[in-house]
Amino acid sequence: MKKVLVVAPHPDDEVLGCGGVMKKMVNNGSETYVLIVTNAHVGDPERYLLEGIQNVRNEALAAHRALGVEDTFFMDFPAPRLDTFPSYKIATALSELIQKYQFDTVFVPHRGDIHKDHKAVFDATLVACRPVNNCSVKRVYAYETLSETEWGVPYQSEAFIPNVFVELTEEEFNAKCVAMRFFKSQIREFPSSRSIEAMEALAKYRGATVSYPRAEAFMLIRDIR
Repeated sequence: MKKVLVVAPHPDDEVLGCGGVMKKMVNNGSETYVLIVTNAHVGDPERYLLEGIQNVRNEALAAHRALGVEDTFFMDFPAPRLDTFPSYKIATALSELIQKYQFDTVFVPHRGDIHKDHKAVFDATLVACRPVNNCSVKRVYAYETLSETEWGVPYQSEAFIPNVFVELTEEEFNAKCVAMRFFKSQIREFPSSRSIEAMEALAKYRGATVSYPRAEAFMLIRDIR
């Protein structure tokens, strides 16, 4: 993994889903970038004020700096109503970004999440990552997002069934927690699933699945060798 793009529908999805692996990739010398796809002020300006969007974007930038992210890209597609927006426009923008930077690895939200924005971003990203026309992307992984993935419908076709587990060192997991704490507007107190305690519980559970102290889990979508 030389050049990695983590695609997030909203700020903090990327840290919840793969903040530890982001830190690991940075430590291993991979150029790691984050794309935030949506702007909720565009989608619902009465509910999501522009100041609030700028605040959470600043929180994201601080979190990404703490993890060592190379750069953060922001797009302005209309959350929380991506399901009503033409998917091809999102896919085209993603494709142009991938072509410009020649990413070889992409992380996306799980398609079965309860938030429809996650499904829309997953579908558009897979279109942008199609292995045609010399597309640079060789690996695509889906990550789980606490407060979205676990609330999806309980059908096998929509379930998050991980088949890739990445061990997190104590330093990598702590870096994930530090990054998440920058999201003061998003983080909650336990027993909310959007809490540090829930993050640690999930990391220990995914780790115990494969006999590691902590891990992050993913679904492999494609791996071209």
